[in-house]
Amino acid sequence: MATRYPTKQTQTRRPRRAAPGGRGPGGADHTPGDFRRGNARRRGTALVLATAVVASVFAARLVDLQAVRGEALADAALSQRLRTLEIPAYRGSILDRTGQALAVTVEARDVTADQTLIEDPAALAVELAPILEVPQDVLADRLTGEKRFMYVAKGVTPETWDRISSLRLPGIFSEETSQRTYPAGDLASHIVGFVQGDGSGGAGIESAFNDILTGTPGQQTYERGPGGRVIPTQNQSSTAAVAGSDVQLTIDRDVQFVAQEALQGVVQRSGALSATAVVMDVRTGEILAMATAPDFDPNRFTQSTADDRRNRAITDIFEPGSTGKVITAAAVINEGVVDPLTPIKVPGKLERAGKKFNDYWEHGTLRLTMTGAFAKSSNIGMILAAEKMPKRQLARYMEKFGITQRTDLGLPGESAGLMLQPENWYGTTFPTMAFGQGYSVTAVQMTDVFATIANGGVRVKPSIVDATIDADGTVTKTPDAERDRVVRQETARQVMAMMEAVTAEGGTAPQARIPGYRVAGKTGTAQFVDPDCRCYAGDVTASFIGVAPADAPRLAVGVFVHQPKRGRSGGELAGPVFKEITTYALQAMQIPPSGKRAPRLSLTTG
Repeated sequence: MATRYPTKQTQTRRPRRAAPGGRGPGGADHTPGDFRRGNARRRGTALVLATAVVASVFAARLVDLQAVRGEALADAALSQRLRTLEIPAYRGSILDRTGQALAVTVEARDVTADQTLIEDPAALAVELAPILEVPQDVLADRLTGEKRFMYVAKGVTPETWDRISSLRLPGIFSEETSQRTYPAGDLASHIVGFVQGDGSGGAGIESAFNDILTGTPGQQTYERGPGGRVIPTQNQSSTAAVAGSDVQLTIDRDVQFVAQEALQGVVQRSGALSATAVVMDVRTGEILAMATAPDFDPNRFTQSTADDRRNRAITDIFEPGSTGKVITAAAVINEGVVDPLTPIKVPGKLERAGKKFNDYWEHGTLRLTMTGAFAKSSNIGMILAAEKMPKRQLARYMEKFGITQRTDLGLPGESAGLMLQPENWYGTTFPTMAFGQGYSVTAVQMTDVFATIANGGVRVKPSIVDATIDADGTVTKTPDAERDRVVRQETARQVMAMMEAVTAEGGTAPQARIPGYRVAGKTGTAQFVDPDCRCYAGDVTASFIGVAPADAPRLAVGVFVHQPKRGRSGGELAGPVFKEITTYALQAMQIPPSGKRAPRLSLTTG
């Protein structure tokens, strides 16, 4: 019997095993195996979704950081690394008339520290203290902390920084800067002045011409790496500084030096409180020297007192005494009421407005000429001469000679002097002013009076700045000084002849003579006004102002010795100082000796 195989329709199929307690494919429930397989798929799906969410957050954050805030964040990061420094402009120099430096700016370094890089501040302080000449404890304090930038010392020389740099100290760096220095020390210090800690001028030319000298600072920006090192990048930039202009003075440093030395000598010999000297070119009004003792060193100006730093030649006022008789003599001669040989009968005493006036020496009645009264410095003789013209005329001439007017040299603290106007005069004001007291002047003002007489009666306004020189070399000259005629040329000639009699035999200042040169001048011994009691307290100002050569005037030199303790007369104290300064100046300027003999004017009548 043949075997029969079941057909497709009748072929039996292996039944599926149902999970315990579960149902078959058509039921509502799955088997346990089906549940495990479905749970794994769900976990995979959840993981994919979670990864997608995290990736989306990161992507969003990345888009925010790079696309939205990227530029701002990059700028912020760069700003942490960038450092912008001001490049100081070199301050212009102050030069004398020949171009020699009285004040210059030189290269210097500021020593800085990154405190976070310093492990042992005390050890570094030990190494730096002897080089910087700063106490160790001060340095240790500056080196301790968490500051990334700290100044350790400012304005050290390049040589000093080289010594520090060679030690390779961690956290110690430097920045380029500049330092003001005065090569000649105290020479012309009252004129030049000094620079303060903030870089501004503190006195003198440094203060008056601060804007011109200062210049325009530049800037340098660079990227800074660890330890403060410079990273060369495209972010580096710089703007060059523009140097300040130089200021060239009319001062001759050699004449100035001789004047200062001479003043120091007379102050020491006489025990004076101070002394001043002014040297002027009578033709141009240029001041060749303006010296004061005591002086100071502008390199160490903090070690001096305010009094020592004061430019007394323009700030301090005093009564001129008998040097003021030049104004009286010029006025009465110019008014035509007297001439050099007009006789004047001089009594031993003269009473005016209830006050008795006398001369510095006891005498009976003298029969002098106008020249004699002037050369012998008779107060009474000058009162009698002045009374030959209206009283108000004397005040007018004083104003024309520059009394009560600032000389406008451009320096700080310049005084105009003091003088009562005629409507406010007392009964004794006019006779007192006739012989040089009762009004106050500066040393420059009074020297300018003599320069005016020496210049033929034409006043040339004094000046002390010759030119400014820009950084590109452009020279701007100071405009020519104003010129005003004060007295006639013939009047000036006659007064010069009378002034020569002062240094001749019988005059009060033979000590001022200079061999080979004719010298004209006038002594002065004025009572000094005590500012506390506003009265004459016994001290004096001894002075001599002279002109040389008298036959071809070039120089007017004034010397003023204030409150000496040994000696009183201008001829004794100031005359020799005038001679010392003027002798050198004549030779240095190669001014030829006098070619004519001095005129002989009679001092007495009969």
